[in-house]
Amino acid sequence: MHAIDLAGLFIFLGAIFLAGLVTDLVGRHTPLPRVSLLILVGILVGPSGLDLLPHVQDEWYPLIADMALVMVGFLVGGSLTLKTLRQHGRLVILISATVVVVTLLVVLGGLYLLGVPLAAAILLAGIATATDPAATVDVIDELKADGPCTRSLLGIVAIDDAWGLIAFTLAMVVAGQITAELPVPALLADMVWELGGAVVLGFVLGIPMALLTGRISPGEPTQAEALGIVFLGGGLALWLEVSFLLTAMVLGAVVANVARHHQYAFHEIEGIEWPFMILFFVLSGAALDLAAIHVTGVAIVGFVLLRVLGRYLGGELGARLASRRPGGSRKLGLAMLPQAGVAMGMGLIAAQRFPEEADIILPVVIASIVVFEIVGPVMTRAVVRSWHEDRSDTESSH
Repeated sequence: MHAIDLAGLFIFLGAIFLAGLVTDLVGRHTPLPRVSLLILVGILVGPSGLDLLPHVQDEWYPLIADMALVMVGFLVGGSLTLKTLRQHGRLVILISATVVVVTLLVVLGGLYLLGVPLAAAILLAGIATATDPAATVDVIDELKADGPCTRSLLGIVAIDDAWGLIAFTLAMVVAGQITAELPVPALLADMVWELGGAVVLGFVLGIPMALLTGRISPGEPTQAEALGIVFLGGGLALWLEVSFLLTAMVLGAVVANVARHHQYAFHEIEGIEWPFMILFFVLSGAALDLAAIHVTGVAIVGFVLLRVLGRYLGGELGARLASRRPGGSRKLGLAMLPQAGVAMGMGLIAAQRFPEEADIILPVVIASIVVFEIVGPVMTRAVVRSWHEDRSDTESSH
């Protein structure tokens, strides 16, 4: 039996990696990015479709998701150099903060008017602020896009999740007050620990790693060094119960800014992350139960439309506050629609801490992730192409 399971596991891995190559090829010639295609593959082979996955899926998904997201966080953090922030800092901070605040308010007000209980509306509004940097980074990488707008988008989605974590934690504080079940001091302490601890851990690990790595192979860390940095940081963050995504971003930013002897500290991570990303997106699609769409239909549709509206208005307002050219402002918010692992994690946390709201929160989060992980990357791709900063037509993606 073990041999049969092992054979099936190898067949599954081989088929999924080959499917990743096919989606890469198809994505170059259709409007659908490979991220969306991989999500669709996951839905097709998962329990909601043909149910072809090995039974280890439930054990694999949290591990693969965390490993993929910690690498993405490290890479996104690496784009936050002082040079980049000096060029785009005001734009990045203003737009990211404005998008989060406007999305929070629009989703909260809209859901409450639709009849969603106030505590659930507050929690869903906090979850709506989360983005999926993995999908955004992959679309940009697929297009080989680079330019002022693209770099601003990368900085925004990196900082956006930090704002989102703060917004979600504050949403839990307010929801706890409403339900009178969770003391505010305890939730505030959790917020300080999860966010502040992640920043401190990123600095504590980042400084020595920036100084010590890249010495064996002069100019950049070896593959073992790069993986050691990422997994050690992510593992310690999970062990200390602080945000592993924020830890990885701070770690990447510190290494990028402090390691003067590195030519490019993230080359080895870029070379190995794609197989993890293939598994992550396929298993994300497989983990989604399409039957949940039939539950709380009004709340699901409302949440999706309100989040799109909040992103659009937030991007518009933030870009104007940052004195951005009006021509690109209406598009920037729509490039930040993808939503996956972080939102799923927030939904699970909210459901655990507020079990009386779980029947509303989980179906809405699960169903909306299906929509945003399929439609979101398509919108991101369209927006990035409209900036004319991609080189996918003249160069291959990989």
